Amino acid sequence: MIFHWSRLDWNFPDPAMKLDFEANQYWKKAPACGVKVDQQGRYYVSVPRWAAGIPATMNRIVIKDGKPLLDAFPSWEWNQAGNVHALQSVLGYEIDEFNRIWLLDQGKIAYEPSPDGSQKLVVWDLNTNRMIDSINIPDEIASYRTSFLNDLVVDNKNGFVYITDSGSGWPDHPLDGGIIVYNMRTRTLRRVLDRHYSTQDFPGFQFQIDDKPIYKNQPVRIGADGIALSADRSTLYYCPLTGRNLYAIDTSRLRNYNTPLAEISQAVRAIGSKRTTSGGIHADNRGNVFYSMLEGKGAGAYSPFSNTFQDFVSDDRMLWVDGVAFDQKGSLLFNSNRIYGMFGGYEMDWTYPYNLVIWKAFVGNGVKSYLYAH
Repeated sequence: MIFHWSRLDWNFPDPAMKLDFEANQYWKKAPACGVKVDQQGRYYVSVPRWAAGIPATMNRIVIKDGKPLLDAFPSWEWNQAGNVHALQSVLGYEIDEFNRIWLLDQGKIAYEPSPDGSQKLVVWDLNTNRMIDSINIPDEIASYRTSFLNDLVVDNKNGFVYITDSGSGWPDHPLDGGIIVYNMRTRTLRRVLDRHYSTQDFPGFQFQIDDKPIYKNQPVRIGADGIALSADRSTLYYCPLTGRNLYAIDTSRLRNYNTPLAEISQAVRAIGSKRTTSGGIHADNRGNVFYSMLEGKGAGAYSPFSNTFQDFVSDDRMLWVDGVAFDQKGSLLFNSNRIYGMFGGYEMDWTYPYNLVIWKAFVGNGVKSYLYAH
């Protein structure tokens, strides 16, 4: 356990902001999501704006008076809600092998449609602390109404980025899941597997944690969510949140924009059931795919060599394990954040010190992210 909170708190730049945050209890809808660490050893967490009042959606952890606080990254100005050029709502992001952070901006706040220009991919150099690029994701690639840009993987060797769109951005409406491919060289985007069975929720699927339905009053429905790229960059893995299957497709088909959409749809392989739903997945530099276990309360691993799934680590306090990633020292990083408690209609005990936790589990010497595979 590296960091833990009963509720999130920020290193506010001015007392009025803190007062407003506390008075309105905005922390009740503030989950710490994906956790990652850069090459300098600094920790980051995203806090998507699925409700009003989130001070900053992208953050670096700072220690103040012995307590971990969130500090807006790259700045407070860059996290200004309502400014489409700034970061509006970040859930998924990646820190690549060149120490650049790729920030996937969902664009929408509190499930309102994404304003034009707000859906984007922002690339920031952590070594020089400056923006390198901002790539707009238009309505025809990810619908401003239904999109829910979830997570991404980066392939600098071939010059591509792959993004999952869960299609769940319009509650109480049919899903519109899909995969988005970005070609760095031509700066073009393509949407594939739109509403394909593998990017949608599994029909009628419901799941529980500790024998409690995830959302008290209605089943949660979320399409393509976790995404991972194999160490050799040849296979893209992904999974819906509401379903247990892991799916895969050869990236060679996705990298060629002339590949017919129908051919891509037919090329999807169902790897099999992880025996758990997963919020995040991440491949290591040796070919394995690690995944969060929501039902299993922990993290598991898939080996393509033996085609087997196995539990890796579990703890009763690992309630809703969300993102998974690697540090530089052989450990898996992941977080648990009780999202279903915050948004599912259940009462939360806000005095409990482990509502939000960042965990580290040693995998092995030399084990790193897929990004560091030779």
